[in-house]
Amino acid sequence: MTATPCVLIVDDDPVIRELLTSYLLRDGYQVCSAETAEQAETMLLEYPVDLVMLDIRLPGKDGLTLTRELRVRSEVGIILITGRDDEIDRIVGLECGADDYVVKPFNPRELVSKAKNLVRRVRHVQATTAQAETRQLKYFAGWVLDIDRRRLIAEDGCESLLTQGEFQLLNVLLRNAGHTLSRDQLMDQIRNREWLPNDRSIDVLVGRLRRKLHDDPADPQLIITIHGVGYLFSTVVSNRP
Repeated sequence: MTATPCVLIVDDDPVIRELLTSYLLRDGYQVCSAETAEQAETMLLEYPVDLVMLDIRLPGKDGLTLTRELRVRSEVGIILITGRDDEIDRIVGLECGADDYVVKPFNPRELVSKAKNLVRRVRHVQATTAQAETRQLKYFAGWVLDIDRRRLIAEDGCESLLTQGEFQLLNVLLRNAGHTLSRDQLMDQIRNREWLPNDRSIDVLVGRLRRKLHDDPADPQLIITIHGVGYLFSTVVSNRP
């Protein structure tokens, strides 16, 4: 990520492009511009864009279509530039994933202020995502497992330190989410333990994990007992929030 925020202006009106460029450069932004959605797509490949200021009514592919396509693959900030009579398009644009809009004729200072706030939010999301990737976090059902710190983090931010056995068992269950594992398979994947015949330690660890996950043992929703077989971790696990 570059230190200087980069804004892409997409508008077929050269007067608007020049006006916005001058204001943004004055505020210390890096600026690139395009007349069409197709040119904008090329710019997005060439520059580390933080924010797109996008006219809804473009020749060729329109701004709403570009907004929809961008939001599928990117968290870049999007501010729509619309006309007074484009109320329906503004609503559709926000539903497609735009973050904000301004109506022509607009005050350039207002648009720069919106840009500053949105860039701050976008960069915060990018930094949080990068930190999550560095820290090896696993997300599931509102919970987070911090693998490096061996901590279980609840939706409200409260943290629980897991014992080595609890951590290893939960990590194995997360890696095999959606698959039933027998007690023997679980014991094989938990290291540094001496297991005895008919050892019920796995059941004890499951009980402790359920309590920490607030997973009702009478009707568990996360760690499901498959009678006569073993255990199934039933929810989706992701590397991203």
